[in-house]
Amino acid sequence: MALRAALLCALIGALLGQGAEDIPIDDCCKDGQKHGNENKDCASLPLISASITCRIVQEQCCTAALEDNMCRTGINLAKDQGVCDSLFNNTCETKTTKMCCDCCLLGKVMKEMSLPCDKNLPVSHQCSVVSQTCCLEEASGSKNPVDPKSLNMDESSSNGDNSVLSGECEGKCAHLCLKNNTCACVKGYRLNSDGKNCDDINECLMGLSDCRAGERCINTEGSFRCQREVSCGTGYELTDSNNCKDIDECETGIHNCGPQFNCQNTQGSFRCVPKAKCDNGFIQDALGNCIDINECVTLTNPCHRGQICVNSLGSYSCQRNSVNCGRGYHLSEDGSRCVDIDECKGSEEVCPGHACINQVGSYRCECATGYNFNSISRTCEDVNECRYYPGRLCAHKCENTLGSYKCSCTSGFKLANDGRNCDDVNECETNPCSQECANVYGSYQCYCRRGYQLSDIDGLTCEDIDECALPTGGHICTYRCRNTPGSFTCICPAEGYTLATNGRSCQDIDECAAGSHTCTANESCFNIQGGFRCLSFDCPNNYKRVGETRCERLLCTDSVVCLNMPVRITFYYLTFTTDIPVLTNIFRMGPSQSVAGDDIQIAITAGNEGGFFRAEKSPTGGVLSVAKLIKKAQDFELSLEMRLRRYGTLSTYLAKVLVFVTEELPKQSYLDLQ
Repeated sequence: MALRAALLCALIGALLGQGAEDIPIDDCCKDGQKHGNENKDCASLPLISASITCRIVQEQCCTAALEDNMCRTGINLAKDQGVCDSLFNNTCETKTTKMCCDCCLLGKVMKEMSLPCDKNLPVSHQCSVVSQTCCLEEASGSKNPVDPKSLNMDESSSNGDNSVLSGECEGKCAHLCLKNNTCACVKGYRLNSDGKNCDDINECLMGLSDCRAGERCINTEGSFRCQREVSCGTGYELTDSNNCKDIDECETGIHNCGPQFNCQNTQGSFRCVPKAKCDNGFIQDALGNCIDINECVTLTNPCHRGQICVNSLGSYSCQRNSVNCGRGYHLSEDGSRCVDIDECKGSEEVCPGHACINQVGSYRCECATGYNFNSISRTCEDVNECRYYPGRLCAHKCENTLGSYKCSCTSGFKLANDGRNCDDVNECETNPCSQECANVYGSYQCYCRRGYQLSDIDGLTCEDIDECALPTGGHICTYRCRNTPGSFTCICPAEGYTLATNGRSCQDIDECAAGSHTCTANESCFNIQGGFRCLSFDCPNNYKRVGETRCERLLCTDSVVCLNMPVRITFYYLTFTTDIPVLTNIFRMGPSQSVAGDDIQIAITAGNEGGFFRAEKSPTGGVLSVAKLIKKAQDFELSLEMRLRRYGTLSTYLAKVLVFVTEELPKQSYLDLQ
């Protein structure tokens, strides 16, 4: 608040040097204070002068008075009720009130605990002064309201001969009054050029802060605070002294080490160290258990040639490899080597019905046609030609036989002379259909002429299609449908519509273009869905008509009332049906050319009593859209106002938008015509 006052005084001095003002600055400030004391919005005050200086003074004086009232309300609430729960939401409007209320309660608690009222608490300077003031008043038993302007005490102004005198200065000082009838400010503020008000000192801007490298200085009312710019990162936490401290995950118990591991803290993280140590020949798994190492697999050639490796728990051993003949071999007479066995010359017939061929260490059967040799069972098995050659042997069906196969055909076909292919049977030669028959490959299909459909019962008889009674009949005609044998006819309403060239849609008749309207020569015809409107308008006083739908304001003679009137009034006509979706944009309004710094406000000022429309700002002006569903046909006369502030000058433009909402074309089912 004090910083704004300092900037205000500097700005006033600069602006006053530009030229004389119509209204004194003091009157502008008094008007702002009056609205602030009435708790009105300081951002939208009624202007009492076209001067920019007066507007700034109005807003700043209003804000100062409003903040003083908020702080006074918070202190009185703490003294009267002893709680600040009603200010729990802590919105922008109640932030100052809640701070003063909480800090006043803090001062009362200090007095109840017999603590000194000037105790140095780690709170903001303004909060410390509020708590000290309420503590001193609690000690003296005073219940008088506290003036927020007197809540701050400068250290240099509270000692020695400059002590505060409450009865001096006749209340002209914003903060402190000294013995010599002069004003002073609390710590964090400096005296204004007017000798009574105090401005906040921006310690960050003036380099008076003690923030360290990596910290950002943030100015506060009467003081400042330091905020770390970069986060500490994973594994660290920010201390009260604004430093990063490593988190000991082992001590806090937030690690994930299992019961077989010990937690060991590291900077920014931790390690899981196994509790047990494994002996030679073992390795530790992820769970901390010791498992055996299979050296026969992990080592390369652990044993000499002619030896085999045998794994054991924690070790391994090498054993000599003895001669052992496999299947299909037998030991030679000297017992030094393995020789092949000729299975085909044995007493047992190994390939019954087929030829036998001996192989080294084995044998195979030379199977007859239609059989394959199974190397596992050592027998000849029948070949299922239908499975091994699908679609290549028979045109339709294939049936396996022992050593061969045979072909057959599906319904609608007969086996050809080659015994493999199938010939189509022409069923239409027997006339199975009531109307038309088409032979297809392997079957036949009955079909009907246009406007008829095939019976679902026998699939042979053709029945008339009632297009109007179909579930989709409502989409055939836009209004009414009348069934005819093999076809249908569409009908439109008797007035306002005519049947389109497609024979299904109902087309609106433009009475204005056709000349069939009843409007007079002084009226203009406007076509709507299913009818028309006769329109006319007159320009209001102080306006002249410059076009078919536009009125412009006459030249103003410095009259405030005239300058507040719209520069231009334009009439627009819109029409749509009741099925228009919500949020549909129906009208746009904006200046013909945008200029940097334009401030545009747009609002519906009349005709929207039902709340069916809403106006919103857009980058180039504003847009009018449908806000809620319009269920019945009705007419609206909306006044859409656009306020354009450009180069400090406010201009108003008014659009009279006449909206004619008509019923969407009603639909009647076929049954209604029966």
